[in-house]
Amino acid sequence: MSKLIVGKRSGGKILEISLEAALGERYLAYALSTITSRSLPDARDGLKPVHRRLLYAMRQLRLDPSSGFKKCARVVGDVIGKFHPHSEQAVYDALVRLSQEFASRYPLVDGQGNFGNVDGDGAAAMRYTEARLTTVAEALLDGIDEDTVDFRPTYDGEEQEPLVLPAAFPNLLANGATGIAVGMATSIPPHNAAELCDALLHLIKFPRSTVGKLTDLVPGPDFPTGGVLVEPRENIISAYRTGRGSFRLRARWEVEKQGHGAWLVVVTEIPYQVPKSRLVERIAELIVSRKLSLLADVRDESAEDIRLVLEPRSRSVKPEVLMEALFRATDLEVRVALNLNVLDGGRLPRVLDLRGALSAFLDHRHDVVVRRTRYRLERTEKRLEVLDGYLLVFRNLDEVVRIIREEDEPRPKLMKRFKLSERQAEAILDLRLRRLRKLEEEDMRNEHTELLAQRKQLLSLQRYKAKRWNVIAGEICEIREMFSAKTNLGRRRTTLADPPTAIEVPVEAMIEREPITIICSEKGWIRTMKGHAEDAGDVRYKEGDRGRFWLHAQSTDRVAVFATNGRFYTLAVDKLPRGRGMGEPVKLMADLTNETEIVTVRIHRPGGRLLVASSDGRGFLVDEEQTVARTRQGRQVLNLSGGAVAAVCVSGEGDTVAVIGENRKLLLFPVSELPVMPRGRGVVLQRHREGGLADAMVFRRTDGLTWRSGDRIRTESELRDWLGRRGQAGRLPPKGFSRSGCFR
Repeated sequence: MSKLIVGKRSGGKILEISLEAALGERYLAYALSTITSRSLPDARDGLKPVHRRLLYAMRQLRLDPSSGFKKCARVVGDVIGKFHPHSEQAVYDALVRLSQEFASRYPLVDGQGNFGNVDGDGAAAMRYTEARLTTVAEALLDGIDEDTVDFRPTYDGEEQEPLVLPAAFPNLLANGATGIAVGMATSIPPHNAAELCDALLHLIKFPRSTVGKLTDLVPGPDFPTGGVLVEPRENIISAYRTGRGSFRLRARWEVEKQGHGAWLVVVTEIPYQVPKSRLVERIAELIVSRKLSLLADVRDESAEDIRLVLEPRSRSVKPEVLMEALFRATDLEVRVALNLNVLDGGRLPRVLDLRGALSAFLDHRHDVVVRRTRYRLERTEKRLEVLDGYLLVFRNLDEVVRIIREEDEPRPKLMKRFKLSERQAEAILDLRLRRLRKLEEEDMRNEHTELLAQRKQLLSLQRYKAKRWNVIAGEICEIREMFSAKTNLGRRRTTLADPPTAIEVPVEAMIEREPITIICSEKGWIRTMKGHAEDAGDVRYKEGDRGRFWLHAQSTDRVAVFATNGRFYTLAVDKLPRGRGMGEPVKLMADLTNETEIVTVRIHRPGGRLLVASSDGRGFLVDEEQTVARTRQGRQVLNLSGGAVAAVCVSGEGDTVAVIGENRKLLLFPVSELPVMPRGRGVVLQRHREGGLADAMVFRRTDGLTWRSGDRIRTESELRDWLGRRGQAGRLPPKGFSRSGCFR
């Protein structure tokens, strides 16, 4: 690519640059545009450009909370025509989200019409819906006409748009934001505005406050759909300290008694951004597919409020167990991400902590107060200048009238005679005669006195930083009062709860228990059949393959696969392929290499014990709980060395160990001589001059030693000749012992 050349015109000349450089330059421009102009919110007002332009366009249309509604099509038309030359559907989608009470904690748009619902249904077309601003949006726009923020030309240069809103409301954390840019993303959950105001006031008083203290005031997100936050406090503090983390959110539910011991579970609040209809469909699918055997039925009885009715299959089931199974299998429990990646100062993307996000808002409010004070002081000075001229007129009315009547150019004459400024002279000449009444003079003197006091206050505010912070604190107190816990919009909706205690959910709760036959071929192709079938020899295998393992199990069981690399692999029976086909290779379900062979396939029995051994005659006992693998990589149990491979995995239940080598030497010794280990090489079971270990088993001595010889099962009760100590060589086996040299 670097050798390809493209042309670039510069000053009438053609410059040759590599295609790689040209693509890099353009992709960088695209990435920066996506980051700054689309995906990441500004840390100061918490808005992306499309949202900011929407609010500003609606303000220009005078759609304040006390006015009437206007068609959304009109609003969207103004936005894309003046400020945002993008898809009208994208702009309308942004407007719709700002109005949805289940999506925005504090809606910025008051919608009238069908704006979608919590089921996931979309809004009506923009020609049918109407909108206006809310009091929250009004707070974000408050003071925008007082030179509190910078403006820039719009895309066509015909209008001006604000770079950021004055934002008297902490919108970034209160409403949150989500977005995906190029190489980065943001995810900020909504929070309670009153709690944010408490934290802001505390930060004004104690600028060096820690994130831990601020978390006492902002204990966690507050979602518009409610729910129960069950994340440990230390995790919440860690997320707020780093700006990255997640929060565990559960649905709110309660038990309704039905009489005669029957009961129902009613879900009254679902997690944030989970479509209710999709949630109900998922639960119904689990019931139909028999993957949630504790639940009999689900009904959606919602009206304006959420009401999902869950009917258990048996009244003997505990509601906590049923809900724990649902939390694990459905979106009744979700994790909400926190990634405080924002545009700090409107320019650079940066991940802030909680303190940084609050400080960004306060610093912006301080800049707004400084600029607003300067603007108001300039207006006050101008008005005082004009009033001084008016009062001079009242003191010298006859002379002023004479000059106006007799002079061809009265303005310079007035300026020279009374030492007036050009603004004062112009104001006097524009003064209407009706305003020369005595009453008007009194009103002007009162206004002059008030403006002098206001100027003194503004000068003091401009001079002393502490007074500016007092003003900011007062404005924050007003916001806190407006959205206090006493109001319906301000009360906390998401309950904070302790992390739930671990509830053991039986496997039967997730999978319907039924008999299953597991068939695994010699080459490792595995499948299942319904019911406990016997091997009648009529099962087909792939060409060149044949049957090896035939197991009776339940659908709730787990299969332990022990391989020659000394690893155990755990497979769920209900996940194994079913049907009359050939099945699937075990190597596709677990990370088995082509050189690794299967030693044994057995049903995992919790509480059991196994004997594992390698071909060089070393082995030990291991509890079955220590063999369960959580990943496809399996769990290493038997360590190998010197070219040895895993050779034996049998039940460890019994009092005597029988081992036989490839040299057909048999040795019996007490099982107590074997150590119980979770992992290792083990100890020497039997010494071999030639070859290695052929087979091993654990049995009860009183039952005798049993082995298979052809189609017959033979038992030897007199075992004294073969009893010894672990690590001995042993003796030749009894007459009639299997020629294969194995017990099975």
